[in-house]
Amino acid sequence: MTKLLQWLLGVSLLGAVWALVAFDPLELSLPRTYREVAWPIPLYLLVSFGCYSLATVGYRVATFNDCNEAARELHEQIKEAKEDLRKKGLKM
Repeated sequence: MTKLLQWLLGVSLLGAVWALVAFDPLELSLPRTYREVAWPIPLYLLVSFGCYSLATVGYRVATFNDCNEAARELHEQIKEAKEDLRKKGLKM
């Protein structure tokens, strides 16, 4: 089972349970407070997911490691390319 299918299965099950509590189609005689609490749950989950995503991106940006050696190599290649273009007659 792929990760996508696992996520879809989890979201489907969660959505089905939410729909059963929020709409009560089986007339389970659930207390009214259950339905009142169930209605804003998708919004809370969406906000929580957004906060988690923002925190993850922020952490990854803060801990991104610099590649000084690769940067020097790239600058060296740029200098070589400019010299090669000058030799071929391109004016910069």
